[in-house]
Amino acid sequence: MRFARVVFSIAGIWGFLVLTPLYFMLDLVGREYPPPVTHPDFYYGFVTITMAWQVAFLVIATDPIRFRPFMLVAMLEKFGYVATMWALYARGGLQLAQLSVSGPDVVLGLLFAAAFVKTAPALSSPTLRAPVPSKPMT
Repeated sequence: MRFARVVFSIAGIWGFLVLTPLYFMLDLVGREYPPPVTHPDFYYGFVTITMAWQVAFLVIATDPIRFRPFMLVAMLEKFGYVATMWALYARGGLQLAQLSVSGPDVVLGLLFAAAFVKTAPALSSPTLRAPVPSKPMT
């Protein structure tokens, strides 16, 4: 459980550190990767939703056993983003530098998968045993 706590805590903190500057970089993104952003609502919407995921990672870190099902959703977030980036790159819609930004997401997705496996309940757990039928009352 400690592994999952550390992984999701690092993911949340890392995300806040990396994403917060994006709120101030709209024009820079347009200059570095033309054309300029023409739909700032999509840009800021992406940043805001992604920031919300960082909160979710920190919530998972507070109690990995309780929030274990959300680890699957967290993996979907990471691997879905990476798959999208690769598809865009394959179509010529991204430069290699843009694709490389998804590298940490691959690593975090794999660590999320490892955390999910490590927090699996033991087979001898009482919650996994078949219920013992009660004796009929006479």
